[in-house]
Amino acid sequence: MIQVENLSKAFGPKLAVDDVSFSVQRGEILGFLGPNGAGKSTTMRMITGYLPPTAGLVKVGGHDVTEKAIEAKRLIGYLPESAPLYTDMTVEGFLGFCAEVRGLGGADKAKAIDRAIEMCFLKTVRRQSVDTLSKGYRHRTGFAQAIIHDPDILVMDEPTDGLDPNQKHEVRSLIRRMGQSKAIIFSTHILEEVEAACTRAIIIDQGKVVANGTPDELKAKSELANSYLVSINGTEAAAVREKLGSIIQSTKVTIVNDKPPTVLARVFPKDAGSDGALGQAIFSVAKQNEWNVNEIRKEEGRLDDVFRNITLSDTQAQ
Repeated sequence: MIQVENLSKAFGPKLAVDDVSFSVQRGEILGFLGPNGAGKSTTMRMITGYLPPTAGLVKVGGHDVTEKAIEAKRLIGYLPESAPLYTDMTVEGFLGFCAEVRGLGGADKAKAIDRAIEMCFLKTVRRQSVDTLSKGYRHRTGFAQAIIHDPDILVMDEPTDGLDPNQKHEVRSLIRRMGQSKAIIFSTHILEEVEAACTRAIIIDQGKVVANGTPDELKAKSELANSYLVSINGTEAAAVREKLGSIIQSTKVTIVNDKPPTVLARVFPKDAGSDGALGQAIFSVAKQNEWNVNEIRKEEGRLDDVFRNITLSDTQAQ
């Protein structure tokens, strides 16, 4: 549904997007991650035809966005960052205007407005002027215009920005439901959002794609993946480090916390695919030394750890 090939965008001497390629299929929800200034919004603007690329190709539903712009844009619902709204209109009036722009009229227009208002929880403000809405309701109104024509493809820039926790949950649930039948791409810097809503994620840094995979695949790249947290009472940290460090399946041991009477240690695996052997070895060492163990827990890996390791330059890291 979305095909991006060797896409680049230069603003004068600055290359904001540098040879980016990826695709999004129907039924996929792609999270577009990256630090500020990484090129996320610029890429999404080129996908929607808002900006022309300096080089490369974007196809939407098989249509080249540059050569067949109208055909491509008919398939897209777009929620830009800080979506512009006509503040002198009511919510219903604004959505009616957007429906007409999308070629809807009569009964189809009325049904589209009702559907968008219901899906975006706008019933209570339906006849309210946009300029009287809270930030959260304005954002929902922007979301409603993006889906007014029931598009096959949704492109959204920070769709939960400025929403409270309940509103974020509503929007994520809506994205998951729509993602079953549409191709969706949305940018975010909220890592929990990727785990909550996305089937796949791309990390972009300095205009380049630096990682591409499912949330689980990306978490597996974390240094913490398959490590074990061990919580022990009544034992010196030095002894814990020495004994756990002698396990042949481990590569290193760090003391996460040492607040008597509890020591919290992390044991890193030598082989990521050890299949529980490290956990069994930790249990055996604890039993041999008669430690009072509170917990032995295997770690999945963390997206924030992967994100930082991939996107931090040497200068930033210092």
